[in-house]
Amino acid sequence: MIELLMEMFSYNFLVRALIVGLLVALCAALLGVSLVLKRYSMIGDGLSHVGFGTLAVATALNVTPLVFSIPVVLLAAFLLLRISENSKIKGDAAIALISTGALAIGVVVISLTTGLNTDVCNYMFGSILAMRKSDVVLSIVLALVVLILFVLFYHKIFAVTFDENFARATGVKSPLYNDLLAFLTAITIVLGMRMMGALLISSLIIFPPLTAMRLAKRFLSVTILSAVISVVCFFIGVVISYVYATPTGASVVLVNIGAFGLFWLLGASRGRVRI
Repeated sequence: MIELLMEMFSYNFLVRALIVGLLVALCAALLGVSLVLKRYSMIGDGLSHVGFGTLAVATALNVTPLVFSIPVVLLAAFLLLRISENSKIKGDAAIALISTGALAIGVVVISLTTGLNTDVCNYMFGSILAMRKSDVVLSIVLALVVLILFVLFYHKIFAVTFDENFARATGVKSPLYNDLLAFLTAITIVLGMRMMGALLISSLIIFPPLTAMRLAKRFLSVTILSAVISVVCFFIGVVISYVYATPTGASVVLVNIGAFGLFWLLGASRGRVRI
């Protein structure tokens, strides 16, 4: 096993992918707990479709995909919250409205310009080879920003997650922290798309929190356990991908599914642990 890890770490592209991937997995798991509890777990899927549309447009315009995608996905995240809060279009319907529209734009742009080439497939399904040095530096900086902001505003995010009305009554500016949650989620989605793909990135948001909830009950315990599960599953998925030459994103998702099944059996046999 040690020899295998040493062999893996001898490849610079794999080291870069692991660094970025572990940071993205950590960010997604932390944010995913609040999103799942607020019944906004599919926001990751919706924003990933928006990300795919923006990446398609960026490719057609021959501009840097990551730099172009971030502000557009951020705008979509804020728009999604506003539609859900201030109109008759709620939750899953708002996500479907934005995601399908963005996906349609991306498909049309691709069909009129580059066609279904390797870059497009990488965006849709992910590729561990897609991380360039410039992407790595930007990804690390933005991932650290996400982690720092989450830690700094943890208590506020906790308040708006469990009882937004009570939080607002106690003086917490809940719209501001909902916007912060949307901002952090959008950044995480864009960072993870190159590796996991637009079709699979939402799994990093959904599976670890749901898995952690099989055993833990308290918000802090679920958050910490979710982060640990996400990082471990991502690392195991990358190792499996390297050994068996399977797609990285799909391998990570399958490991997460296995972890969910294992924790579900443990929770069912023992009862939920009070941690």
